[in-house]
Amino acid sequence: MHAESGKARDPQEPKAAQGPKAAQDQPRTVRGGVDRRGLLAGGAVLAAGLGAGAAALALGGSGGGRGPAAPPEQRAFPFHGERQSGVTAPQQPATQLLALDLTPAATSDGRAALRGLLGELTRVLAEASGADPADARLRGGEPAALSSLVGVGPELAARLGLNVPAALQTALPAFAGDRLDPARGGGDLVIQLCAADRWPLSVVAEQVGEAARAAGATVRWTQSGFLARTAGGATPRNLFGFKDGTANPTAVEAGQWVWGPPGPHEHGTVLVYRRIRMDTAAFAALPGGRREQVMGRRAADGSPLTGTAEHDEPDIYTKNPDGSYVIPATAHVRLSSPRLDGGARMLRRGYSYDDGPGDRGLLFCAFVRDPAQFTRVQERLAARDALNSFIEHTASAVAYVLPGAPEGGTLGEGLFS
Repeated sequence: MHAESGKARDPQEPKAAQGPKAAQDQPRTVRGGVDRRGLLAGGAVLAAGLGAGAAALALGGSGGGRGPAAPPEQRAFPFHGERQSGVTAPQQPATQLLALDLTPAATSDGRAALRGLLGELTRVLAEASGADPADARLRGGEPAALSSLVGVGPELAARLGLNVPAALQTALPAFAGDRLDPARGGGDLVIQLCAADRWPLSVVAEQVGEAARAAGATVRWTQSGFLARTAGGATPRNLFGFKDGTANPTAVEAGQWVWGPPGPHEHGTVLVYRRIRMDTAAFAALPGGRREQVMGRRAADGSPLTGTAEHDEPDIYTKNPDGSYVIPATAHVRLSSPRLDGGARMLRRGYSYDDGPGDRGLLFCAFVRDPAQFTRVQERLAARDALNSFIEHTASAVAYVLPGAPEGGTLGEGLFS
């Protein structure tokens, strides 16, 4: 529950939705020095990164605090485990996302091809994450500190009758204001690679592409991203100049809203990816006070307009003497508040991108048990968010992030049961 949940309920506050599908929100992140909270989009949710405390959260550890925490430097993240390191490891400064399409085939042949490809991806990613990678380009320098995740798209799951969560039946619905490029979104498999710098990502992405081609698959799209550098675990800023990534779920909340329920999908989750172009020049041209009203937070320190420190819980029902809300009705922070959706939270890990003049913004990645969580928030934002004048969603993907692979095992073994 949010800190303000114990306060008297405003008459305008909607009743909490019931059950996991009511879960929609803007989770919180305990962040590390590299982590950064991106801004969600056209109906955007502020994207967030993950620090040491958030990593413990994702792993199911105790991490109950909301404040920033600078993680100790790690030189490697084990590939094998119950959950994939791309979700459980602290957020890294650099990322590379890519999607693969498998050649359409009969169900039996398609399943065999997918098994083979997942086996190769397991080998490539485990080897690149190890202490002695086979590729000489990954040896001799600083450790790659690679973390990775592999997810299955809804169309492939339906085509091959795979055992995925029931919530992953279709792609996301269309949202008002979307300008999606199909060539930049979707995909049968979605892979995210993260590392301490760009170099190992290029090498491992090349290896993944080679494995895909050997299995008869093609690379559908790729996208690189980065985080702002910060000191001492401070929250980095997004390309609008605001601190981004202040809040993500606690370990208990993640167990309810992020990871699957007990059963075959317990250590899996669902990735929602949105590529969001930001009109940084137009936003910068607004008066400083107006920018803060749009966001619902102060630019200098990231504090909510109802608080005095960055990690104060935004109180979306506090009013001015004239009856208006202190955090405006169209402010991004207000519309993405968990209080509007029964306390539901997403684990958000956003990256900035810069693909040249006129095309820079946010790579919003959210992890949820049920993508309906994201849909409810996005529909609110698409309808009323003051940020909509400055952002545009240009690509979208959703994928079931597979449980991790045990030592000697392969990613996706439960897909075929």
